[in-house]
Amino acid sequence: MEKLAPLHHLHPPLQNPLTHKPIKTPTSKLYLDSHSSDDSNVITSLTSVKMMHAQMIKLPQKWNPDAAAKNLISSYLGFGDFWSAAMVFYVALPRNYLKWKSFVEEFKSSAGSLHIVLEVFKELHGKGVVFDSEVYSVALKTCTRVMDIWLGMEIHGCLIKRGFDLDVYLRCALMNFYGRCWGLEKANQVFHEMPNPEALLWNEAIILNLQSEKLQKGVELFRKMQFSFLKAETATIVRVLQACGKMGALNTAKQIHGYVFRFGLDSDVSVCNPLISMYSKNGKLELARRVFDSMENRNTSSWNSMISSYAALGFLNDAWSLFYELESSDMKPDIVTWNCLLSGHFLHGYKEEVLNILQRMQGEGFKPNSSSMTSVLQAISELGFLNMGKETHGYVLRNGFDCDVYVGTSLVDMYVKNHSLTSAQAVFDNMKNRNIFAWNSLVSGYSFKGMFEDALKLLNQMEKEGIKPDLVTWNGMISGYAMWGCGKEALAVLHQTKSLGLTPNVVSWTALISGCSQAGNNRDSLKFFAQMQQEGVMPNSASITCLLRACASLSLLQKGKEIHCLSIRNGFIEDVFVATALIDMYSKSSSLKNAHKVFRRIQNKTLASWNCMIMGFAIFGLGKEAISVFNEMQKAGVGPDAITFTALLSACKNSGLIGEGWKYFDSMITDYSIVPRLEHYCCMVDLLGRAGYLDEAWDLIHTMPLKPDATIWGALLGSCRIHKNLEFAETAAKNLFKLEPNNSANYILMMNLYSIFNRWEDMDRLRELMGAAGVRNRQVWSWIQINQRVHVFSSDGKPHPDAGKIYFELYQLVSEMKKLGYVPDVNCVYQNMDEVEKQKILLSHTEKLAITYGLIKMKAGEPIRVIKNTRICSDCHSAAKYISLVKARELFLRDGVRFHHFREGSVPVMISGDKQVLEENVLREFNLKRINVQFHY
Repeated sequence: MEKLAPLHHLHPPLQNPLTHKPIKTPTSKLYLDSHSSDDSNVITSLTSVKMMHAQMIKLPQKWNPDAAAKNLISSYLGFGDFWSAAMVFYVALPRNYLKWKSFVEEFKSSAGSLHIVLEVFKELHGKGVVFDSEVYSVALKTCTRVMDIWLGMEIHGCLIKRGFDLDVYLRCALMNFYGRCWGLEKANQVFHEMPNPEALLWNEAIILNLQSEKLQKGVELFRKMQFSFLKAETATIVRVLQACGKMGALNTAKQIHGYVFRFGLDSDVSVCNPLISMYSKNGKLELARRVFDSMENRNTSSWNSMISSYAALGFLNDAWSLFYELESSDMKPDIVTWNCLLSGHFLHGYKEEVLNILQRMQGEGFKPNSSSMTSVLQAISELGFLNMGKETHGYVLRNGFDCDVYVGTSLVDMYVKNHSLTSAQAVFDNMKNRNIFAWNSLVSGYSFKGMFEDALKLLNQMEKEGIKPDLVTWNGMISGYAMWGCGKEALAVLHQTKSLGLTPNVVSWTALISGCSQAGNNRDSLKFFAQMQQEGVMPNSASITCLLRACASLSLLQKGKEIHCLSIRNGFIEDVFVATALIDMYSKSSSLKNAHKVFRRIQNKTLASWNCMIMGFAIFGLGKEAISVFNEMQKAGVGPDAITFTALLSACKNSGLIGEGWKYFDSMITDYSIVPRLEHYCCMVDLLGRAGYLDEAWDLIHTMPLKPDATIWGALLGSCRIHKNLEFAETAAKNLFKLEPNNSANYILMMNLYSIFNRWEDMDRLRELMGAAGVRNRQVWSWIQINQRVHVFSSDGKPHPDAGKIYFELYQLVSEMKKLGYVPDVNCVYQNMDEVEKQKILLSHTEKLAITYGLIKMKAGEPIRVIKNTRICSDCHSAAKYISLVKARELFLRDGVRFHHFREGSVPVMISGDKQVLEENVLREFNLKRINVQFHY
């Protein structure tokens, strides 16, 4: 300052009556001079501060100016005289006594308003005080803090008049001011108006753009800075590397890595850590590890960066290996290390392991923090452990984590996903700080439960509280409507978002497609995907996964291949979730060989991938192969879950492997501490019953700790039909009629069994019982896809237009089959009629008609794939074998339980092919010039 007197000539400033508030005298003694503890220097009131200030002016040589200025400010702040504190600060600033940041921190901690600092500045400026550049810089920074946009612009005008606008520090302050108060474009304009900007300005411009998420612009500025032969600060390099990680700009990041080497920064820990993170975010773990291994001096953040990278990308064994190495080093794991492991295991589906890690972490003496609890609550949410969730909620309350908005949101989400909306609402109502995520979680919770009125009430409440529903909010509504079979309403909400100024994105369309798929409306999923393409919205990996799930449910192999092609062309093939969905689709669409090829291509297999492949072998009745994959999974260090054993026991059941089935069932508790569920008991009852061990199946049902449900009794009834055990069958049927009174399949099975024993009166009694209960026979159908059209053959529906040709071809086919030894199994007809009539009825079975139509319409040598909604009878199974032999065709027949594969009269063993060939074959088969695959019906 040019006109202000130095500190020791300054008279004590007058109090501002508007800002000064008397504060209770501090109990501790304050000394104005930090070098003295003489009681003569003690200040105990605001008056004593002013007296001491006056002594400073009279006897300046007695005081240390630096300490005096700091203590004066602290004293004035301590007694609430913020105006005087600010005045002293401005006087001392030109002599570099004080730093602005430390002053602001102290000022705010004393409950002072930064507006007072600006008021003092304006008063001094209004009295004609001439400031230097540093005071203007402080004023601009304060304007930025309090968002005083007009005073900041006035200061800018003063700078131009005084010629200070070219000062590099003031330019930095101006850029920050405009960046926060007027937008990034204005800040960039200030930068570009500077002729030949210095390195400091370049660094400031780059960081401002990166902080505003203008990553491309920030990286571009960094590149231009290098062309100007200026050196970037370490903080700038770190920010640019982080931006490259977010953008996936690997080549640019490699160039920056070269820059790091040239300037000798490769030994700087603060640079190496973001390098590790950047390479891992770009999927280059080898390069990340190379950087880590080259570091001479590592800190805990270095170890955490590498462990986090392994865990985030699913290389959990490597993450643990590095964790153990860290434990044996001079440094030790901290809470961040444990949190990396928790989140990594949750992200990759090892939810139960998350709970084990939490227990181990606490055993090591670490207290979980809010980040730990977020991962744990997410795992509990997915596992459906409501009681454990309630216990965790108690821990959260006891430790004060409920104030954390992320923990609170995770609690809401946990209760929502565990179908406890009352508790979710209670947590939500008690949240002091609700973010949009908490609102969205509860809205989606009501929507997913079909409680649309409650969801709409919550939407209205959001708007009343000034929170505008975002696209995620509406996506939750779209998903809920679709999941409850209200596809039209879901589509209407999607279009409604456009009128609200929002643009439905790929997530919106995926919510619609996924919801329809979950509701079993798979054809609607494909139809809506076609609409999504027409609107120019490109799919992501999640939408591809949903479409593959829809194709798997419908066994649409051709459509599945088209989507596989789409995933290859869009670069989704490396996504483990897409790959897992492909395994499922190919398995359920009778292409087990392709499913196995996709499985072998996955480098980092998740538990879901292993489970999907085991189930693929199971539905084809290849139990030995399923067990082989399970053994391979164990060698890879992947632990099984309950789903794994469902798949494994299903494989044993469909292959008749009784010994292996008992072995794995017993090992669930003894070796893996997994408590068998109803689906596991169902597999065992079915396995024993089908093999003829009905007494053992009966004993298992009566000794199991769970109450038998319809699946258990259904498995027993099916086995009784095979082995003609009427006694057990009647008991099973009696239970099924209570549990599933409207399921016609149970009545049909029992009537079929009565017909075997010629108990026609009992059959009539059951038929009357069905009529009285209003139970209708389930429609039986089979279908085959030829080119882009699906042909359905129904037992009760309208006859196929080509029915005459089909029956003519079928009669000739049966004649040829009989020459090779085929004998129609008339026992499959459970009606009181002669054998000739029974043979005619056998010819009308829908799967035979579908297979015959495929022989007529499809090219020679092309595999025939038929889908049936109920189990095939033994006669159709036998006929399919003979058809494959007579016509030298490969047949795939999927019934309500499993696949049946026939080649030249036998059931072939799957042979694994070259895994590199699959993508080439898919692309060759669907050599599409455009990426968007359109679906036609």
